[in-house]
Amino acid sequence: MIKVGIIGSTGYAGGELVRILMNHKEVEIKWFGSRSYVDQKYYDVYRNFFEIVDDKCLDDNITELVEQVDVVFTATPQGYLAGILTEEHLQKAKFVDLSADYRIKDVATYEKWYGIEHKSPQFIEEAVYGLCEINREDVKGARLVANPGCYTTCSILTCYPLVKEGLIDVDTLIIDAKSGTSGAGRGAKLPNLYCEVNENIKAYGVASHRHTPEIEEQLGYAGNCQVMLNFTPHLVPMNRGILATAYAKLKVQADGSLPTEQMLRDAYNKYFAEEKFVRVLDKGICPETKWVEGSNYVDVNFVLDERTGRVIMMGAIDNLVKGAAGQAVQNMNLMFGFAEDEGLNLIPMFP
Repeated sequence: MIKVGIIGSTGYAGGELVRILMNHKEVEIKWFGSRSYVDQKYYDVYRNFFEIVDDKCLDDNITELVEQVDVVFTATPQGYLAGILTEEHLQKAKFVDLSADYRIKDVATYEKWYGIEHKSPQFIEEAVYGLCEINREDVKGARLVANPGCYTTCSILTCYPLVKEGLIDVDTLIIDAKSGTSGAGRGAKLPNLYCEVNENIKAYGVASHRHTPEIEEQLGYAGNCQVMLNFTPHLVPMNRGILATAYAKLKVQADGSLPTEQMLRDAYNKYFAEEKFVRVLDKGICPETKWVEGSNYVDVNFVLDERTGRVIMMGAIDNLVKGAAGQAVQNMNLMFGFAEDEGLNLIPMFP
């Protein structure tokens, strides 16, 4: 049994962490950190925890709180953990950070896209990018894990096999993604009001969304090349879910031919056939957000368009589970030697 603390426990991702960890047989949640709800009962913030969680929310005094736990989850805005993390903290507990503070290895790139100064760049090199299906062995030995973003998790896993195998021209890669409103967080914002979102769909962060360099960096590692792509997110009127649709030209192979459909499917099966949480769908079945909602699954598939010489890659996740809290728990399981799926055997909810 390990002891866990959650800073940012009253945000959407934090609430999902609590929901998942309450059913984890190896975990005791020691404290619930929340700067906004100090001394309030946790169930008064989320009434679904009434008679389940009786604790009060604590402040975010990490130096004091870290003494009580084995691992700290920080479901906090960008810049929070980077602004407070010290070597002393890391010697006392492991950290899984759900923000972008340690995802991007180049400090200048982080500061450019996020518009803030990085306060602890000395930990960036050590931090492991926690996309479990790709960096599993590195995560096992980590004391600081950078939990990937929701858009990035869906986009990278959707494209990874074909990039890794050199079957697509990455210079032609375009990713179009759509997210439910919980991805914007729980804070009150005018663009996220019901009347603003309902019966509407809109693009945002066009050519400037801050998950772009994260996707480029990780796919660059996969393809052993520099990747520059177009990533366009959209907001859709649903609570949860991300659907990523990616387009790329097929790459001419050494013999002058283009990859066949079987070659593409073999690539997906090569990397994902043994993965518990990545489901490669049957031919002709497109991923849908409703079939992964409430779960840690990623559904992926592709369609080969022989007419244009392109492939359309598709992926769907629940942005709060595999895109945030579920993946964070998956990382924790690896870090402490638990079964990777412990606490995460969540059958997708429907309807």
